[in-house]
Amino acid sequence: MIRKFITRVSKALGRKKPLSHEPALIAHQQHGIRREHIHSSARRVCETLQEKGYKAFVVGGAVRDLLIGEDPKDYDIATDATPEQVRAAFRRARIIGRRFQIVHVMIGAETLEVTTFRGELAHDTKKDAHGRVLHDNVFGSQAEDAARRDFTVNALYYDPASETIVDYHHGVADLKQKTLRMIGEPRARYREDPVRMLRAVRLAAKLGLVIDPEAAKPIREMAPLLENVPPARLFDEMLKLLTSGHAVKCLTQLREAGLHHGLLPLLDVILEQPLGERFVMLALENTDQRVRDGKPISPGFLFATLLWHEVLAKWERIKQDGERAIPALFIAMDEVLDTQAEKLAITRRIAGDIKDIWAIQPRFEARAGRKPYALLEQPRFKAGLDFLLLRAASGEVPKELADWWERFLFAEGDERATMLLPETGDKKKRRRRRKPASATSAAGE
Repeated sequence: MIRKFITRVSKALGRKKPLSHEPALIAHQQHGIRREHIHSSARRVCETLQEKGYKAFVVGGAVRDLLIGEDPKDYDIATDATPEQVRAAFRRARIIGRRFQIVHVMIGAETLEVTTFRGELAHDTKKDAHGRVLHDNVFGSQAEDAARRDFTVNALYYDPASETIVDYHHGVADLKQKTLRMIGEPRARYREDPVRMLRAVRLAAKLGLVIDPEAAKPIREMAPLLENVPPARLFDEMLKLLTSGHAVKCLTQLREAGLHHGLLPLLDVILEQPLGERFVMLALENTDQRVRDGKPISPGFLFATLLWHEVLAKWERIKQDGERAIPALFIAMDEVLDTQAEKLAITRRIAGDIKDIWAIQPRFEARAGRKPYALLEQPRFKAGLDFLLLRAASGEVPKELADWWERFLFAEGDERATMLLPETGDKKKRRRRRKPASATSAAGE
């Protein structure tokens, strides 16, 4: 029913007619989204604001995803209430943001993002030297807010009270035509916010859309603008892209669009190495499958895989300079993460997870004595083993090593003992020379 409706809208609206400030109002009989399909917390936020006399809509990605039959990951609310008015309407709410103020409304365990309709940018809006908007607390009408959104498929508003979709820019028609179209002149919109180039790649891959040629053409030329994006914001967008469930396709499109250079230092070089590319692709395919299966994913594990071959290269060079293996590994780890921090603001917690996974890898070589038992007790052992399995699958380490550790993990008592490899002669001699504590005490007496 939705497809038939979208087809009718596409034919009726066409793309030759100029866009109007008068939106298409689409009733639930046509689009099929009922208020019961909206998460209860999002409905409650809209109802509360509407009861106080404000307009309030579910907006953007949630509406888009519901139209194509997917469950939204989160819900955003747009309203004509100011941030202060929104905060006053809820017991648990706080205003955040410098570039543009938004309100986080907490309902139970849920946090919903509520934004006030944005107005047209003033001629004196604060921007950097490259045109990126730095301060944007300009409020306006719903029509102005729709014009300020990035893509037509994201400029859709759903009113749970009337079950109506408000569509200013033919977003429903573009969704049917499998086209990701920019609202406004693409070059100007990319200058306002260069992250939109990454978002275009992510949405096109996720939704199976083709980026409109007018929006796609400037991307390669304007990619250097990403250098001016704050590292924390770039990290957030890259994390969304890599955990979208379509990371392989996103990475492919990043390369095609010329956006991969510099996002992850030397990622383009790493991917041109056969061993490195196979390893990274296996990691991304594994991540995509976990997302599709609804399983949790670890950002630390994902970034550890993307940067591992950079660590390997530095580790080898440092060892060749005469440094011992384990200290050399830690030096290489720090150098890679320090370089990374210049582009992506990886949080301290995630950086700690990455280093734990890397540091545990050499310890898998020890399969004699008490060391394998001690390794099983490490908090990051399972993540480290999964990492080892990827290394084996890509041909970096022998499959026999990964298989041994999988068997050792699930084996019990005596079976584990029989799996241990014999200790070397030197280790046996050192072990025999040690006197038990009880014997030492007796001698002292």
